[in-house]
Amino acid sequence: MPFIIGFIVLLIIFLLSCLKIVPQATQYVIEFLGRYQTTWDAGLHFKIPILQRISRRVTLKEQVLDSAPQPVITKDNVTMRIDTVVYYRIFDAKLYTYGVVDPINALENLTATTLRNLVGELELDGTLTSRDTINGKMTAILDDATDQWGMKVNRVELKNIIPPEEIQNAMEKQMKAERDRRETLLQAEGHKAAAITRAEGDKQAMILAAEGERDARIARAEGEARAIYLAKKAEADGLLALKEAGADAAVLELKKYEALVKMSNGTAAKLIIPTDAVNAVTSNTIFSETTGLGDSTKSAEKPRKAVKEDPCCDK
Repeated sequence: MPFIIGFIVLLIIFLLSCLKIVPQATQYVIEFLGRYQTTWDAGLHFKIPILQRISRRVTLKEQVLDSAPQPVITKDNVTMRIDTVVYYRIFDAKLYTYGVVDPINALENLTATTLRNLVGELELDGTLTSRDTINGKMTAILDDATDQWGMKVNRVELKNIIPPEEIQNAMEKQMKAERDRRETLLQAEGHKAAAITRAEGDKQAMILAAEGERDARIARAEGEARAIYLAKKAEADGLLALKEAGADAAVLELKKYEALVKMSNGTAAKLIIPTDAVNAVTSNTIFSETTGLGDSTKSAEKPRKAVKEDPCCDK
């Protein structure tokens, strides 16, 4: 009886040891009598003792391969050291187990050789400025090459690019010269912008001053024109009033003479009087002298004759 109980306990322990639990994001490669049989996914599985064997436990999570710096020669014969970071994951545990002896070592060597080939086609400046291009090309090449190993390369990044020390010193001097040049250009552009702004301000001020002077002259001319217009209008109204009042021709002739006198007051003024005007003046003068019209002086009184006394009557 104790033997049976012991056997049952041993059997239970043995059976429990044959139960295998595969974690999440993990696959087990199972061999039967040394040959591939199946791949276990996450969950509970029963392994036949002795006949079945777990050949490899494979994780399906994304992994990172950080390679050591590799010496690389550029197209212009500059030797530099570059280290890369490869992000990959396993999508087929069977291919990963049986496709290559050491998949990680194979991926690392493939990364190094691909990097040398790509950088060898570029010069130093192109290598330093074409990281994205190199990353994209390496990702495509490695992803295509590792499909037969059950691996998927998601991304490749150039971690560090370390040129020789003399190249670094030359690059630092070049960058300093470039910064000095940019500083000089910025100062020159600032002075240029300031000079242009001052010139535009002076130009605008001159334009405004000219416009103000123009407006002032226009206002003065309009005022003078208005004054002349009002004077002429007043003169015309006066003549019209004389005409409506029934002024005779002699009065109108006098007004003409007054206008001629005003016209002759200016400097270097020459008056050309028509013959008919001279005749009219002469006629008016003769008429005035004859009739006494228009003469403002009083005529001398004639002496009275002495009246003789009448002797007969006065007495």
